[in-house]
Amino acid sequence: MNRLLIIFFFAVVFTTQSGFSQTKEPLLIAKDSLQAKRADVLAPSKAAFYSAVVPGLGQIYNKKYWKVPIVYVGLGAGIYFYADNNKKYHRFRDEYKKRLNGTNDPQDPYFSRLDNNGLINGQRFYQRNRDLSAFITAAIYILNVVDANVDAHLMQFNVNDNLSIRPDLYQNEINYKQNLSLTLNYNF
Repeated sequence: MNRLLIIFFFAVVFTTQSGFSQTKEPLLIAKDSLQAKRADVLAPSKAAFYSAVVPGLGQIYNKKYWKVPIVYVGLGAGIYFYADNNKKYHRFRDEYKKRLNGTNDPQDPYFSRLDNNGLINGQRFYQRNRDLSAFITAAIYILNVVDANVDAHLMQFNVNDNLSIRPDLYQNEINYKQNLSLTLNYNF
């Protein structure tokens, strides 16, 4: 009976002690500094699509506003040179057609000093420059789309000071020559 009374006493003491010891204290929650942001996996495709629809819109979507004038200057220059070379190509072509028909003006200050071979060479020159301008304009447009896509991909990578590569220049103690090395540092 004594044993039963002792067990009962300890059971009551321990249950009441644990019940009274639980006071309402605020829980401390440690913030995780390595918590990763959710990456939007559709961001690169959205940026590429926006940039394909309206050049420079993908750069605005990526918040790289300084790239938009570069895109428009490149496209504008390409279109300008295409139009200029196309106009000059057609001037030489029209003059050559007039000469073949016999309706040309022999007093023309620009074309009167050129023979038929000069007109053909002028046509070829401006046609080649026109096609090259169209190719460069298309390349700038494609580069605009690729830049928006790659930039959106690179925004998802964590780049901070904990991971760094630094060049290190030190002197060899044996022959006193300078050695160059790369040091990879990762700080926890």
